Amino acid sequence: MIHNTMPVPAKRRPSSSKRRRASHFALKKTKTVLCQKCKRPKLPHVVCAFCGTYKNKEVLKSKLDKKEMKKLNKQEAKSTEKNQSQ
Repeated sequence: MIHNTMPVPAKRRPSSSKRRRASHFALKKTKTVLCQKCKRPKLPHVVCAFCGTYKNKEVLKSKLDKKEMKKLNKQEAKSTEKNQSQ
């Protein structure tokens, strides 16, 4: 004689109950707002990934700022080399 040791549901769940239970599994659309500085879409209550600002305050140094700083440093280095050579 073979005995089933796995648990089985006591009663079958009606399809309406199953659908009601599964209604909360639906995906919700993500809401976005425009950044006040660069006007690009971003998630609310999150630092802007492009410009690095949050509530009009610069929180992170963005990649653009780093690139601009490198350019400025190179230009300053070139100008100081020219001044020293003259």
